[in-house]
Amino acid sequence: MLTAPQFWDKRNLFSRLLSYALWPLALIYGWFLSLRNVAQDFNFAKAAPVPIIIVGNLRVGGTGKTPIVIALALQLKALGWHPGIISRGYLSADSKKKSTHYHATKLREAIEVTPRSDPAIVGDEPVLIAQKTHGTIPLWVQANRRKSIAALLNKNPQVNVIISDDGLQNFGLPRWPAREGGRDIELVVRDSRGEGNGFLLPAGPLRESALRERDATLMTSVEIDNATDPNYFLEQRAVYLSPEIGLAYSLNDHSLQYSLAEIAQMFAPTTIVAIAALGNPSRFFTCLNEHGLEPRCIALPDHSSYSSEFFAEIKAECILMTEKDAVKCRHIVDERLWVVPMKVALSTDFMTWVISIISRPDPRLK
Repeated sequence: MLTAPQFWDKRNLFSRLLSYALWPLALIYGWFLSLRNVAQDFNFAKAAPVPIIIVGNLRVGGTGKTPIVIALALQLKALGWHPGIISRGYLSADSKKKSTHYHATKLREAIEVTPRSDPAIVGDEPVLIAQKTHGTIPLWVQANRRKSIAALLNKNPQVNVIISDDGLQNFGLPRWPAREGGRDIELVVRDSRGEGNGFLLPAGPLRESALRERDATLMTSVEIDNATDPNYFLEQRAVYLSPEIGLAYSLNDHSLQYSLAEIAQMFAPTTIVAIAALGNPSRFFTCLNEHGLEPRCIALPDHSSYSSEFFAEIKAECILMTEKDAVKCRHIVDERLWVVPMKVALSTDFMTWVISIISRPDPRLK
């Protein structure tokens, strides 16, 4: 995945001129979306036999969906439900070239993911989800989400709710949203970047209009854009989430754990480097700064892969990374590598609302 162009999130004159120059293409893209939405309204394809919770975003790039998928799955399981998870399984450009199984993943078959799955085959985020849920929750990947659902339910008939990691814009994932009386839930995840310049692709970062209907908006940052229209949420449910940082642990020895404050005392500030291959790496870097660290930051394109040679070129005594990065580094032996876990907690009120929706009778049977 390529790095998002900076002009999407800047509001200077040059950035605006670039956006307006691309506006005709964005207009064509908007017409395509309108036609697709009309077609979806007449989509009579068979829906899933269980409720679906879609955790997605409107802008290109990560907004913090994966920790929410993990938290939602674990909390539903703790409350007595039997969740399953589906994902597309994004790969880096390097992984696509190296993996002989990539074509199968994309086109022919759904693949079950376990904590030991190869991220070069199934994607880094699915492997991370499998690891954080300890392999106790069925997880399947395929670009065609219907195939993922069918494969998941065929092998795990006890599953009674499915969480889709992304998929708001997936035409092949039918749903009857809660706001229309259904038992499926569409969640839009939004971070501190908001909607950037507010334009659709390619003039801006939006896959869909910011005014798209949704059942709830999950905010992964308390930083609210002052330019946000007060009617942005359209009187819909908004939930504010605060990320929680756990103890950093050694990539090669998970029993070695230290707080970020202890890391700051163990290493000189100039010898600490932070790396992140995320849709929004600044979120990770900002979090480190807020905990007293001022590392040299290396931002890479989302889903980038790593090698021993890459780390050998980094002059540092301590290299901090996210858990999403760590799943692609388990073959690397380097005592300088430390993993910083991050999670979110979903409130009791939010989970009560979710359960009230997915417990509804199937409206198609009325």
